[in-house]
Amino acid sequence: MPPDDHAWMAAAARLALRARPLARPNPGVAALVVHSGRVIGRGWTQPGGRPHAEAEALAGLTSEQLAAATLYVTLEPCAHQSERGPACADLIVAARPARVVIGQHDSDPRTSGQGIARLEAAGIVTRLLDDPASAASLAGFLTRQRAGRPWVTLKLATSLDGCIALADGTSRWITGEAARAHVHARRAQHDAILVGGGTWRADAPRLDVRLPGLESRSPQRVVLTGGTPPEGTTALASPQAIAGLEGVHHLYVEGGAATAAAFLAADLVDELHLYTAPILIGDGRRALAALGLASLAAAHDRWQLAERRQLGSDQFTAYWRTRN
Repeated sequence: MPPDDHAWMAAAARLALRARPLARPNPGVAALVVHSGRVIGRGWTQPGGRPHAEAEALAGLTSEQLAAATLYVTLEPCAHQSERGPACADLIVAARPARVVIGQHDSDPRTSGQGIARLEAAGIVTRLLDDPASAASLAGFLTRQRAGRPWVTLKLATSLDGCIALADGTSRWITGEAARAHVHARRAQHDAILVGGGTWRADAPRLDVRLPGLESRSPQRVVLTGGTPPEGTTALASPQAIAGLEGVHHLYVEGGAATAAAFLAADLVDELHLYTAPILIGDGRRALAALGLASLAAAHDRWQLAERRQLGSDQFTAYWRTRN
């Protein structure tokens, strides 16, 4: 029975989450070495970008083990030499696994097909999957390459009737402890976190990670404002200015309502995270300001369900933007 390449690549894609965001400015890549249906090697991009995932996965394996093994890697192995380490394509050629399965093509001109060509020239069976799980794990890196901006996740925590606060602005707490811990775990996977100037002035949010052991993973703080940036933050004058956030592949937008609407109206939201508490507020502050929709038809066929789970008494739902 042939190996299920997409299933193994999905496993590698899950492993790649361990590289976010510590691997920046490099993408968070993961690799698995599989022999007879068993993982014998694994690795992911290390903090600061080196060693790469392939070097980690191949380390310590013998030529006898690799001769009948398949290397799964979420992104095309790099083909360029660096002062910090050799090209991964050369490492793989020297190791000589039986097969290499690659999740995504790397459009970086220093690699861009050259990694694959080098493996094939060495007689190594190589397969490029264009795999959806690997694409999802590399969403920030791929969006930066293709669109020149980070992947944007918008988070909203609301009541059942779509409010984010009481009429007087009180919002602590809409959701429970489990949902809030989930948010902090998501913050830890992002390079930067953004709020609007109004939210910053009203709430003075810390925008950090407060989970034991992950405090050092707090993202860069960004404020959407035309004024002077608050101390310790970066100021952006418009949603489109996110393209200038150097080294940021994944941006987490937490609001408030006007900022969320501005990103949605500019069609810059790639992933939507909704935390819904089983409460009704009534005359409260709405989660979104006007989006400028001309008709209901314009609101349909834009979002695809990606995940749903229960967090204590709250519901978490994630959607991905549908793009042609």
